[in-house]
Amino acid sequence: MTLDGIDRARVPVHVGCVMDGNGRWAQQRGLPRTEGHAAGEKALLDAVEGALDLGLAWLTVYAFSTENWKRPADEVRYLMQFNEGILTRRRDELHERGVRIRFVGRRDWRVPRRLVRRMDEALDLTAANRTLTLTIAFNYGGRAEIVDAVRALVAAGTPAARIDERAIRRHLYDPTMPDPDLVVRTSGEYRISNFLLWELAYSELVFTDVLWPDFRRQHLFDAVREFQGRDRRYGGVERQRR
Repeated sequence: MTLDGIDRARVPVHVGCVMDGNGRWAQQRGLPRTEGHAAGEKALLDAVEGALDLGLAWLTVYAFSTENWKRPADEVRYLMQFNEGILTRRRDELHERGVRIRFVGRRDWRVPRRLVRRMDEALDLTAANRTLTLTIAFNYGGRAEIVDAVRALVAAGTPAARIDERAIRRHLYDPTMPDPDLVVRTSGEYRISNFLLWELAYSELVFTDVLWPDFRRQHLFDAVREFQGRDRRYGGVERQRR
């Protein structure tokens, strides 16, 4: 696994990742869908190691969406227990690597209290770390985040004339999180699936056919190489050279 061809001076600050394809990975092998989620843990840890190799400041992963509650009840229960288990098994390891763990999403009545406690424990343990911020989008939806931000502004009595982009950003789930420079989606799907809708307005998107359990840091490096080959104009026009 090599960083050849990557300009270390132009590595993105923030990479988002839609971790898709666990169920198909399992079905291709005649396994229950839950086995695909279990196999995805190794992919997540290798992606984090790749982020550390690259020197990323932020990595945000889509772990459970507001729409995932529609999945079969036994799969949802498994995912709740699985995510709790990851935090229990991996938080000390991530802490030793200097990773700060953060979460974005709704903490409503559907999220088990035990899982919320594990989330808070991981937050507290890693709060002072600065090598990499790993943000886990859990019970997260981009539309829900915008709705919640507007509701907070209305509840605070903010006049309509004072509601602008900066006001909404201050009420997002994590106002300190920079917009992602790059978003990677696995499994060959070409859609955003309600992920960071506000934040990815000018993100570069990279889609790969690799199913998430097979994703490794080399695939992250490949996405960064593709990112570095693009011309980011943010709606402007590149000035012609004379």
